[in-house]
This record gives sequence, structure tokens and C-alpha cells, in this order.
Amino acid sequence: MGNPPAGPAISWRDRTRERLARDQFDVLIVGGGINGAGIARDAALRGLSVALIERDDFASGTSSRSSRLVHGGVRYLEHGFFHLVFESSRERRILLMTAPHLVKPLQFTWPVYRGARIPRWKLNAGLWLYDLLAAFRNVARHRSLSAPQVLAEEPMLKRDGLKGGATYFDAATNDARLTIANVIDAVEAGAAALNHAEVTSLTFERGRVSGATIRDRFTQQTVELRARAVVNATGPWTDAVSRIESPSSRPAVLGTKGVHVAVPVERIGNHAAVTMLAHADQRVMFVLPGGTHTIIGTTDTHTEERPDQVRATRADVQYLLDAANAYFPEAKLTSEDVVCAWAGIRPLIAGGNAGDPAGASREHKISVGPRGVIAVTGGKLTTFRSMSEEVVDRVQRYLGQARTPSETATRLLPGDIVRPVAGFARGEALVQGLPYTTDDVADAADHEFACTIADVLVRRTHLAFETRDHGISVAPRVAEQLARRLDWSAMDAARAIDEYTAEVKRLFTIDAAEPRA
Repeated sequence: MGNPPAGPAISWRDRTRERLARDQFDVLIVGGGINGAGIARDAALRGLSVALIERDDFASGTSSRSSRLVHGGVRYLEHGFFHLVFESSRERRILLMTAPHLVKPLQFTWPVYRGARIPRWKLNAGLWLYDLLAAFRNVARHRSLSAPQVLAEEPMLKRDGLKGGATYFDAATNDARLTIANVIDAVEAGAAALNHAEVTSLTFERGRVSGATIRDRFTQQTVELRARAVVNATGPWTDAVSRIESPSSRPAVLGTKGVHVAVPVERIGNHAAVTMLAHADQRVMFVLPGGTHTIIGTTDTHTEERPDQVRATRADVQYLLDAANAYFPEAKLTSEDVVCAWAGIRPLIAGGNAGDPAGASREHKISVGPRGVIAVTGGKLTTFRSMSEEVVDRVQRYLGQARTPSETATRLLPGDIVRPVAGFARGEALVQGLPYTTDDVADAADHEFACTIADVLVRRTHLAFETRDHGISVAPRVAEQLARRLDWSAMDAARAIDEYTAEVKRLFTIDAAEPRA
């Protein structure tokens, strides 16, 4: 990586690094995705001294490559995961209340065609159960629709063979910003959080984990961090961290790849979200509104790819386009319409239904390793808060403390609730037609832990997902602004642009075929 940022960002990094070396913490959390961020927030709000370490950037893995949904999991009903649907529906309701600037209601239309795997009667029965498991406290109850009513909701849907359908509600979110908001609140509650810092080894005393060696990936400085408890919340990297604790540890994660593509919003013409059964294999998938773009997703296939190298393939992209074209025949989507394709790995619990990843449980598991590392595996974006609460309960038991109540079910997440209002913009636009401005770059560096161009364009904004060049043309402008705030030299800025170009290739290249395992 390039030289360290200076200015406002380097000051907080220096202070945080000094604190990591000086203090002893109740808990070290390894991994700054949505789970690690949520655990850090919950623990700090309960009064624990917390260190949160992330090797890359907060939300840089699966937590910025999801379907961007907070949902009850209507498709989980088929597999009998009723407890998960109940929990997810409760968590959706909590997030709609505690993060209204980040989590917003979203209507789904589910059309049913002649010969569909899920007929109308089964869909309506399932949606009644969906409402019941939400204690009838969703945004609104589902509605059964006739064929003309379905077309009134989504006029561009295929008409031939349409028997009817239904509407129901879930919620949409900005996955990366939801993660960052949790980190910000954790820090405001006293946590020490550092991104672009790697755990290179764990330390042990009398056979129990007692901390870790941390390396700042900008300065290469190392810190010996002391902690009474350590949580492994690294998602797809869980097994790699577990092997640091015990080289003989058995795999705990089943990785499945989820791919999405974005196309210009006018190409499909959907009004809201549409639930589909994939043309090829009848899997449940979605067409989702995404501002100036429409998102189609997702795949769900077993993978042994490295989490930092997973990408979409041409076959993945074609699978998604075929599904959308089957429901929206006038779209006639081709690969030329794809503005962006991205992939993430779901870290499901190993030992589940490996032959059918779609049927594998999305529940989570908390375990304690042979030398005391607390690991959490599985889970989903929607349930991160309740999972975090359970992990902190386990941490307090491990520390011999009485359980203190969690505050996260009622505490508002931080963020600017005014800025999302339509027509409210600050600074100069980075790209015409998109809502991101120069002030967003400044805020990212000054208040949101951003240290690189990718931190800004991939995770603090979604500009990289919404332009065909993934922000490469605007990268020099962002680098110039970051240079002023972070005290970069001209050489630092040039290096940052080169690193961003490489990051774009890593994240957004569409591979010709599945890589070898």
C-alpha cells in the first residue's frame, strides 16, 4: 500500500495506534464488516473497552457487495427456517426505526405465471405466514393481485401466461454506510477502531488468548495489543484467523458466491422491486431499484475462491440477464447493458446443505476455540444487530461479568438524516447525474475513516458501482481533494490513483470462466 494519510486522518490514526499500544482492552474484535462493527458498537455501549481492527477498509468485503436488502427472508419459508424469518422480521422493524436514513421500506411485486414452481395459492399462503411471523407489524400486509393488478404495479412485466401475484414489503439499505454508521457510533461510545491494519499473530498467556500483534498497512508499524477477550468476526476469512489460534482447526465456513449486476434504470423499467424465479433453475431472485440503475441479483453457488479475489464470471452475468429478460421481455438485456457486476462471498455455517447452497441455513453460530477465541460464523446483513447482542453476551460471560442490557434495539444510528432529502446537495457534483459531491469526499476523510480513493468511491459512496469506468475518470479529482486533506505529495496522489485502478480491476472485472479452486 502507499504512504500513510496525513492531516486529519493521520492524527486519528496516530492517536488510535498509540491507544492500542498503551491500553488493555476488554475485547479485541477482528474484522470490520457489518458483524464486527455491530459487535464493537454493542460492546462499547455496554461500557466495555473495545478495539476493532480491520485489515482493509470497514465494509470492504461482503458487507459492501450484498443485495442491499434488510428483509424477513420470504424465500427462507420454503426451507422451514421459521425462526430465522421471525428474527429477521423483528430486526427489519428495529432497523426501520433506528436507522430511518439508511433503511427504507421497499415494495416487492411477485408475479406468478402458468406452470410456476410456486403457484398462486402457495404464494398467498406463504405471504400470510410471512405477515404472521412479522406479528403483522411490517410496513403493510401483503396483497393478493389479479393479473391486471400485477400489470398495474409493474407494466413492463411479461403478460403471456400471467395468472396473478402479490405485493409485500421488505426494506432497502446502503450496506456499506450501515456498517460505517455502526463503527462511528462505536467510536463515539469509546471504542478504538482502526482500518487498514492487520492482525498478523495472536498472543497467548497460560494457554489462553491475551491479545494480538497489529500491523498498520500504511506505516508498517506494529503494535502489541493486549485484550482479555478476542472475537473473530472476519466472515469469509474466519477459518484463516481460526488457524492462527489452532492450526488444526476444522473449517467452520461454507462459502457461497453471490453475484449482482447493475443496468441503467430505463432498460428494464421496473417501478419498484420484483421477485422472480430464475429462468434456469427456479431460484428466488430479485430486480431491485438502485437510484439511476436497476440491480439484478443474486446467484448462490458454492465457491472455494479466495474472498479477496472473488469476481463475477460471464456465466454469472448471463444467468442474471436471462432471468430478467424472461420477466421483462422488452428489455432484451445483453452484456453491453451491464454497467457493473460485483460478487461477494456469504460466510455460511459449514456442515449445512453444501449440495444446495440456496437451502443452507442463514442462521449464525457462536463458538469458543481451544485457546479462548470467540468466533461467529454465518448470519446475514438483516440480523447483524441481534447477532452482535448475542456475541457481546458471550463475551461478558467469558470475562466473568454479569450481563448488562444492550442498547442497540432502541438507540438511533448516527448519520445525516437531512442530506438524503431530494434536492438537497452540497458541494460540486463528482459525476453529472449522480448525487455524490466534493463535500462527500471531505466528509469521508474527516469523519468517516476514509484513507484511500477506494474507501471514498466504493464504500462511502457507490460511485464506483454506478459508472461504467467505476470512477477511474474521477479518481484524479478525488485524489487531489484527498491530498489537500491528508497532506499527500504529488507522488502520493499518483500512487493512490494507480492503486485505485488496480482495486477497480480486482473488484469489477468480469472473468471469462470460473477460476480453478
